[in-house]
Amino acid sequence: MIARILIAFAVLALITHTLVRPFVIPSGSMEPTLMTGDRVFAKVIGVDEANLERRDIVVFGHGATWADATIDEPNPVANALRYVGDVLGTGPSHRSHTVKRVIGLPGDTVSCCDTQGRLLVNGAPIDEPYVKNDLPMPAGSECDGGTPSTRCFAEITVPAGSYLVLGDNRANSSDSVAGCRGLSGTSCTPRFVRFDQVVGTLGWRWWPLPPGSAERS
Repeated sequence: MIARILIAFAVLALITHTLVRPFVIPSGSMEPTLMTGDRVFAKVIGVDEANLERRDIVVFGHGATWADATIDEPNPVANALRYVGDVLGTGPSHRSHTVKRVIGLPGDTVSCCDTQGRLLVNGAPIDEPYVKNDLPMPAGSECDGGTPSTRCFAEITVPAGSYLVLGDNRANSSDSVAGCRGLSGTSCTPRFVRFDQVVGTLGWRWWPLPPGSAERS
């Protein structure tokens, strides 16, 4: 019996570290593409820097903040359970996981907005049909003078090996530019996701039924 349990754990660890890993969507920052409580699988296999593309939805791991590598757990029992989660690839672990959409690739410049309120990547507006709840941008407002809309942020250059990520629910998302919006002409400190933090890309929502692509918009 013990041998069978150990084999099952070993198979689970192999699957979650090399093929797919299950996650529960913890917040509404990606609505309506992903709803709070959705059960999804992240594809681990085949995810590398060369294949990661703009608009991919990624899961990335971090500690208490995006800059922290791991969570510091002072309780020895809880800490031991987190080590189990680290090995199995599911349950509590030493990393929190966040889900966002890749918008800026390494070397890209990203800013908001043009006169139509659209996001600009490398100076060109991009189509974002998945954004249903954006920050307000009243008619006549602008991003390059006066009092900017809360949707606005100045041009940001994405460093090598990193990504600028945003939530689809722009009006309620703590993402790469959350601390930069509405600061026309003012420098800020955006938060980037390093590739070594990326666990996988979202591929399949298996609950609630019916299952479907996690890329729905």
